[in-house]
Amino acid sequence: MSDVLLVAGVAPQPGILATAVQRLRETGARVHLVGAVDPDELAEDLQLDGLCALPVDIAKDTPTRVAARQVPGERVWSRIRREPWAREQARTADVLVALDAHAIYTVWRFAQRNRSADARYGIQAAVQALTERKDRPTSGPLQRLTNGIPSTTTVKQSVNRLINAAPRVAVNAVTARPIMRSKAGTQLWLTAVKAPKVPDSLRTKVAHQVAKGMAWADRPDGEALILKATASKLRKPTARARMLGEAASRELKAGMPPRDLAGAVNALLKVADQRHRADENGAAADLLNRAMTLAFDRVLHIDQLTSPLAEDPEGFIAPFRRSLAATTVASPRGRRQPAAPPPTDRPLRLLIATSANDNFLKLIRSYYDAHPRVEVRFVDLAANAALKSVTWASKPMLEHRLSADSTPYGEKAEERLRPYLDWADTVFVDWCVAPAALFTMVDPGTTRVIVRLHSYEALSRWPYMVDFSRIDDLVFVANHIRDLTTTLVPYLKGPDGPRMHVLDNAMDLRGFQIDKPADARFQLGMVGISQVAKDPRWAIEVLRLLRERDDRYRMLLVGGDMNPDVSVSSREYLEAFNRDVRELEANGAVRRLGATDDVPKMLSDIGVIISSSVREGCHCGLMEGAASGAVPVVRDWPFFAGRPNSARTLYPQGWVIGSPQEAVERILETTGTEESWRAAGREASTYALREWDWSVVQHHFDRLLLDDPRS
Repeated sequence: MSDVLLVAGVAPQPGILATAVQRLRETGARVHLVGAVDPDELAEDLQLDGLCALPVDIAKDTPTRVAARQVPGERVWSRIRREPWAREQARTADVLVALDAHAIYTVWRFAQRNRSADARYGIQAAVQALTERKDRPTSGPLQRLTNGIPSTTTVKQSVNRLINAAPRVAVNAVTARPIMRSKAGTQLWLTAVKAPKVPDSLRTKVAHQVAKGMAWADRPDGEALILKATASKLRKPTARARMLGEAASRELKAGMPPRDLAGAVNALLKVADQRHRADENGAAADLLNRAMTLAFDRVLHIDQLTSPLAEDPEGFIAPFRRSLAATTVASPRGRRQPAAPPPTDRPLRLLIATSANDNFLKLIRSYYDAHPRVEVRFVDLAANAALKSVTWASKPMLEHRLSADSTPYGEKAEERLRPYLDWADTVFVDWCVAPAALFTMVDPGTTRVIVRLHSYEALSRWPYMVDFSRIDDLVFVANHIRDLTTTLVPYLKGPDGPRMHVLDNAMDLRGFQIDKPADARFQLGMVGISQVAKDPRWAIEVLRLLRERDDRYRMLLVGGDMNPDVSVSSREYLEAFNRDVRELEANGAVRRLGATDDVPKMLSDIGVIISSSVREGCHCGLMEGAASGAVPVVRDWPFFAGRPNSARTLYPQGWVIGSPQEAVERILETTGTEESWRAAGREASTYALREWDWSVVQHHFDRLLLDDPRS
């Protein structure tokens, strides 16, 4: 005779329970029941061999903080596990049966302790297990638990039945942390979401619920695995592509480069092309936007010490060059009229535009505000409600670019930009991001359009949404940024591309000339440590090596810490950096000064200025430090090292070094005596003022803005 233990997470209906017990007893089994049961509601003729009745609200009851954080299935287990009778029955039972979804987790936990028992969901499955045991009495249980999880057959019979009946409740019961954190638990759900003959809608619904369970259990890798497995079984290409994209997105959200980014991007681009050919440009725009957002996520390019765009830029963007939808968006529409030359009978009307970031515009604005030949207007698109709503609207932008005719978005952009374009002779757009894309959504008429690209933009999706045929002049802050951008956007080199210029950032470096005290000779400094790309850990390694030779050297860190909430990658880097400097801060070798509005004052105590970045446009903080008379030590930025243009071509010979060990040697050599240190600092300051001070750079801007570009 077999023993059956029924587990109830919620009170079963009396009639249904009576029928279930009768069916089990007809097989010759002894039947025991534990869980949420109201004894007064049980049928009088219910023939149970044992009963442990618990409160009917055990799945909802949250008497402790721990229970409040649990899903219902865990609460049921927490209550039942405290009953000795229940534990004893579970150890000797031949079949363990979950009567409802909330009881599944308890059955799973009992089955881990009783490996010889069959673990089933539902009475029909339990009767089948008993029948099979009678047919094969000498073979032992047909369905043993593997690592505490039912076999594939059990999954098909129990889990698929469960998810068809109640997906959300099922996940609450079966995605408890211990299950989702185990390899076997992941395998259970992989089997479930890949089960045959499941409709796409149900399979997708279950996958999303299971992914939530994985996220709750801190298993982002499991999330992606479940979603990818689900995608492999979806019949519709669009649904499959979206699911692959979602899998990659979950990994990025967790700070991990996706294992199959290329597969997700290619799938999304393929269906975007199909929708574009069918003239379904709204759907095509959505799919293309998903592909771009994935491919240019900051986790891949901003919050890492390297990027696929550094390792193989052409290979990385090749899928977009092959995509009909992506190339349609990037294709030039041109302008009906060429830009007019600067006026000679009145001041030039200059519109300066940006969106929430005017950090590099202050000197330019103040200079041209006072210039007799220029009338300036400034617009911050983020501060203007009418413009803000159309500036960062990437999907409507893409739909407009994909459509042969005008779209409601295009008409709205035209209506809101036209007054600015009609007033301005020249528009100067800072940052080649959404505002640049917006201004090229409409024909500029005879207004000249100038866009400045710093460095971040080259790692983003925005250059692929800009119509460069409507830009007259594209300004870069350094040659190596120009090289990377023209590699990624080859249209720029074409006959219809904009004129390209390299102009240094506007910096008032004369204000940084400072008399430094003698003990600044042993003070290393960094200005700006708020991004992973600054890689301050590299500079800390330099300091450690230096102090092994001479413990008088210290380091000042100027600027706020990186924001741990930006991404998981940033948080993990910040945690590692904090571990690196903990001991050095304790003995005074490192001091963090935080953000400041008086950088020149901070630089007065810094005798050696370090650029430890993996990439930069021009690194203003380093240039300001050099202007102050600090000795520059520049890492050969790995992102650009070895290329025709890099840190080695931007800065004088001797400033740039290839390793922490070389940095140590340069520092010891230049700071060996106070005389040698001051001489090296004067040389650096003279160079910085001669090359990068606004008194020099302003003439380059005058030529760009005021001279006739046709001459």
